Amino acid sequence: MLKLSPGWVGGGLLACALALSGCEPMKPEDFKDSEPVFKPESFFEGKTLAWGIFEDRFGTVRRQFSVDITGTWDGTLLTLVEDFLYDDGETEQRIWKIRKTGESTYEGEADGVAGIATGVQAGSAMNWQYDFDLKVGDSVWRVHFDDWMLLQADGVMLNRAVVTKFGFTLGTATIAFRKEAASEAAARPIEPSAATLAAAE
Repeated sequence: MLKLSPGWVGGGLLACALALSGCEPMKPEDFKDSEPVFKPESFFEGKTLAWGIFEDRFGTVRRQFSVDITGTWDGTLLTLVEDFLYDDGETEQRIWKIRKTGESTYEGEADGVAGIATGVQAGSAMNWQYDFDLKVGDSVWRVHFDDWMLLQADGVMLNRAVVTKFGFTLGTATIAFRKEAASEAAARPIEPSAATLAAAE
């Protein structure tokens, strides 16, 4: 769970009241003819690597992180095990359970997500909408994520999520994803299985 300073968040809420725009929001159907087509159950199956930053509404980078993701798809359910490493040494694991509910619609659940995340895919894009319990100092704030994924021609997937509370922007998370190369997978240390560990005891 992202942990943020209450000072910049509180100040950001007040300042955001002066910056509301009447611009029409982006919609998944805006990308219906774009390529390559993004399907999360295909992209995330196997090993995926990601690197990201979280910026406050003034553009100041507050956190940097990397993520190792293991995805499994059984034809109905996509399970994503996300292992985060933050720039201050903190680690975190989040597990997503994502179900395909239609040709281009999805629902997801994960620790920290309040209720159900809803996703809509069109062309190379996907948009997730969900509420999240975000740790801010010693408090937990329920915030909203407007989360966009855009698959690029080279196989890199760019992710930009705008975080809001009461309609005011608090910050933005930007993440780049790519599949783990075979050479990287081969270089990973082999972790002992549970059976091996039990036999060694």
